[in-house]
Amino acid sequence: MKVKTSITISEELVRDMDEMYGGKNRSELIERAVRDFLEKEAQKKRDYKDMGIINKNAARLNREAEDVMSYQEDA
Repeated sequence: MKVKTSITISEELVRDMDEMYGGKNRSELIERAVRDFLEKEAQKKRDYKDMGIINKNAARLNREAEDVMSYQEDA
């Protein structure tokens, strides 16, 4: 379902959008841009959470990695 809304953007941005996309469906372009932005922000949030988990466990993970490396033969 679509919801009609009103936004205010600069003339320069409208001009750039029209030049790049030939003035075709601005709503579609803006919706796609906002969706892309929200997806990237959601991914950043997940990455930040994952980094927190890794950092919280870094010392233990590093000890385990060092232990594994100690069993490898020198090449």
